[in-house]
Amino acid sequence: MRLFLAPMEGVVDYLMRDLLTSLGGIDLCITEFVRVVDQLLPPRVFYRLCPELHQQGKTLSGVPVRIQLLGQHPEWLATNALRAVELGSPGIDLNFGCPARTVNNSRGGAILLTDPELLYRIVATVRSAVPEVLPVSVKMRLGYEDKTLALENACAVAEAGATEIIIHARTKTEGYRPPAHWHWLAKIKAVVNIPLIANGEIWTDQDAKQCQTLSQCHDLMIGRGALAVPNLPAVIKKQQSPINWEQIKTLLWQYTTYDLQHDKCRYYPQRIKQWLSYLRLKHTEAQCLFERIKRLKTTDEIVQIINA
Repeated sequence: MRLFLAPMEGVVDYLMRDLLTSLGGIDLCITEFVRVVDQLLPPRVFYRLCPELHQQGKTLSGVPVRIQLLGQHPEWLATNALRAVELGSPGIDLNFGCPARTVNNSRGGAILLTDPELLYRIVATVRSAVPEVLPVSVKMRLGYEDKTLALENACAVAEAGATEIIIHARTKTEGYRPPAHWHWLAKIKAVVNIPLIANGEIWTDQDAKQCQTLSQCHDLMIGRGALAVPNLPAVIKKQQSPINWEQIKTLLWQYTTYDLQHDKCRYYPQRIKQWLSYLRLKHTEAQCLFERIKRLKTTDEIVQIINA
């Protein structure tokens, strides 16, 4: 079984990737998306979102990090994909799943699921630009407003040469509301001949087992579950027991000290609150801590409480 860490915009940056991969169980990370419009982006854009490029495209724990691109223009996506792999990304992921309104209004992310022909052209063009030895994966949802095109979209992506498809088992309209429709992935798996990776509503090792059974997918991608239970990938692989609150407090402080040493420190209050908003789903102590800091705005105030 391979376990991927999901690309959660504004939450799973390189600091969080380093922290979570250090706990074990993760086989691949995918970056927050690089927005591609109508130009070849300078190297600094890729290095900013994926500093792991300076480390042969791996986290400090040695886990590969694949750059994700988001856009609608096949040629520009292909040009930037080539640059990303030349800089050291061990492959490319294409974002056809982002549900954000601003992204969709700019014709990026999940809105592309309304146009299977465009999906085909994007994947085929990127695949032709990226060296054959490197993977080109696609992250998508079951559809935009409904699941009518789910099979057609998956077939288009596979026929265009994608290496594998990561499927969040909900439509854009369904957002993140339970349930995830894992059984739909089994339908897709029956008509495509490339690996599928199941994503959505995996919070426990029991969820992982049920997802594998219903989706018939061996490999999984974990997102919010890995933020709620930081060592969930290792738990799913039977390597560890779920982390306890005292261990989580140590991780919170480790993340705090790490964050404040880097250029993103001005975002620390927002990011630590976001993480606690997921931790509180599984830990009552996190709920108490979140209530104490949710209205605080300065880093110093929050750090004092985290370190208490």
